[in-house]
Amino acid sequence: MTRTLSPGALMAAETAEQPAVWRRQLAEAGPGGASGLAEAAELVRRRAPRFVLLVARGTSDHAALYAKYLVEITLGLPVGLVSPSTYTAYGRRPDLRDVLMVAVSQSGGSPDLLRTLEVAKAGGALTVSVTNNAASALATTADAHVDVLAGPERAVAATKSYTAQLLALNLLFGGAGADALPDLGDAILARDAELAALAVRYRFAERMITTGRGYSYPTAREAALKLMETAYVSAQAFSGADLLHGPLALVEPRVPVLAVTSAGAGGQAFAPVLDALAERRADVVTVGSAARDVVLPETAEPLAPLLEILPFQLLARHVAVDRGGDPDAPRGLRKVTETL
Repeated sequence: MTRTLSPGALMAAETAEQPAVWRRQLAEAGPGGASGLAEAAELVRRRAPRFVLLVARGTSDHAALYAKYLVEITLGLPVGLVSPSTYTAYGRRPDLRDVLMVAVSQSGGSPDLLRTLEVAKAGGALTVSVTNNAASALATTADAHVDVLAGPERAVAATKSYTAQLLALNLLFGGAGADALPDLGDAILARDAELAALAVRYRFAERMITTGRGYSYPTAREAALKLMETAYVSAQAFSGADLLHGPLALVEPRVPVLAVTSAGAGGQAFAPVLDALAERRADVVTVGSAARDVVLPETAEPLAPLLEILPFQLLARHVAVDRGGDPDAPRGLRKVTETL
């Protein structure tokens, strides 16, 4: 007899696996480890690139945005986010000597990312892939590959592969101090009932806004995507700085705002955004280590995004189920989306 899974069961199970994935990554990060991290990092150090380009799609694009902040802030190198169409649809072949191109992909199977990496390699770039599939075309084409070791991800909405990408990128670019993360992650995920109660507040929401600054901005982007693809909420993500311009006109009491606000420079810079939202009497819930609503443990600012996204993953699943949906079977979506 075939057992029918309850709505969101796959997403729930994979969300819960994340601390275990992080422990595995940390254990395999050294020389000779299964991730290939140490070898990739050493190759990057030897080549000493002067510029970094990141290429990704979907959820992985938010991991790449995180890496952009990380490299610019911690290493002081200029970083760009690639438009794959430049290399595919428009067929351009730029000179990429002294450039590091990092391709981030859960599956490693996107044709446009593969073509972009091939063109970059031919143009003189050092290429590194960060995927959850060491046998993928992207992994075998790059000069070095980092396996995020997330294990099979069956749910359509990416959860564990996303935070595994964040940690892999952090370690690739010299991050440290992540040993406490798995235990902190377990503690946050144990608060599932708290997020289930919050989800009831958004059962009938038609539009939502997510926002953050600095390292928290990729979290806002990923949170909006999770709400859109699982609960079919029209969620728009804005940098706090951008929100203070034209998009602020969208804010009204009927449009809930989810604000990511954590300790550190990004959180401090976000304070005027909260003031502006209060002036507009917005329905705001804050999430993060400097939040007043869903308060998270404080950690080093570059590591905070791994913890910040966990409540949003829980929230999105509960909102989807409360609205009568199944986040494991969203309308018109499948696990691997190929774009050309």
